[in-house]
Amino acid sequence: MQGRKQFQPKLMYQVCLDDLVPQDNFYRILHRELDLNFLYQSTKHFYSTEGQESIDPVVFFKICLVGYLNNINYDRKLMQYCANEIAFRPGIKTSTYGGHIPKPEKIPQVHH
Repeated sequence: MQGRKQFQPKLMYQVCLDDLVPQDNFYRILHRELDLNFLYQSTKHFYSTEGQESIDPVVFFKICLVGYLNNINYDRKLMQYCANEIAFRPGIKTSTYGGHIPKPEKIPQVHH
């Protein structure tokens, strides 16, 4: 007898990003093995003590690294890729963004 599953969408789902990304995922391994905490001290003198808080330098470097590894040359395309790539999000969970990708306006314009 042929079975048929009736999909009943729920109002709320409890989902953990860590459960959705496999342990052997490239980005998960990269974020686990690559310690970028030295960037806080190295970039400290570039930041003012006044004004709007900037993007976390570690998150910024990780986003740039994703752009380099995926050959993405445009800021908005890179931000769209990072927002859509669920495997990238657990790598920035330790930042002040709580796993959210910063908006493109917060990313400094880097011209090559």
